[in-house]
Amino acid sequence: MKTGEPSRTAYGAARHRAVHQLLEGGRLFADPLAVRMLGAGPAELAEEAAQAPEQRPLRLFIAARSRFSEDAVAAAHADGLRQLVVLGAGFDTFGYRQEHPGLRVFEVDHPATQEWKRRRVAEAGIAVPASLTYVGVDFERESFVARLAEAGFDSGRPAFFSWLGVVPYLTREAVLGTLRLIAALPGGAQVVFDYAEPVEALSPEYRARREAAAARVAAIGEPWLTHFGVAELAGELAALGFAETEDLGPGELAVRYFGLPPGTASGAGGHVIRAVSGPAKAG
Repeated sequence: MKTGEPSRTAYGAARHRAVHQLLEGGRLFADPLAVRMLGAGPAELAEEAAQAPEQRPLRLFIAARSRFSEDAVAAAHADGLRQLVVLGAGFDTFGYRQEHPGLRVFEVDHPATQEWKRRRVAEAGIAVPASLTYVGVDFERESFVARLAEAGFDSGRPAFFSWLGVVPYLTREAVLGTLRLIAALPGGAQVVFDYAEPVEALSPEYRARREAAAARVAAIGEPWLTHFGVAELAGELAALGFAETEDLGPGELAVRYFGLPPGTASGAGGHVIRAVSGPAKAG
């Protein structure tokens, strides 16, 4: 992203979530604030999407990853979770519409994106609940854990981190450093994030699609920097202290959210993964 400007890819993801409400009726992921957050007319959004049918797989993946994360938050809340951190929140609306009693939401993002979003929230007349706290952080240069503590986050209590649409744009060191900090929290934590496999792991057909997509985001100044192999990432997470993982690739997402039979879907789609660490034990 460019200095002084909101993330264009974060805005693009928000448009996909909004269009999903209009063209698919929010079938995978219902978000009644998605269109209002953008400030664009529904007809304009729908017409633009209709002119680019090749974007539908990405739109559905973005809807599915949000659904996966919010379902996991609901399950964790039922088990006592009271702290959610939305890392790289972009234009996510969960903190404004969630109805989980006692759940405090911390939105963490780059100050430029956050400033733009807060203006949009005000212009759209979206109420900011007392349960929502904004935390401005530059992920590559600042400790988000320190900034969270300043904002009232309690590292000694269980926490959930939703980290969607961010990992590919960070360096490998920043990704693993962030996961390391989450795994080390003494109260235990869950994190949901998405990632893509290296282009070398793809068939020639899907490789061409990936390279075209990579060229598009690079052209707007937000290149993809990091990919992981499935086994490689599982090993990294285990080494960092995550004891449980759930990784859904294109095939698993197709079965869970699109009703396809097992083994009928594969390709270059992204993965969404949930990793769980336990609370630190007294030594």
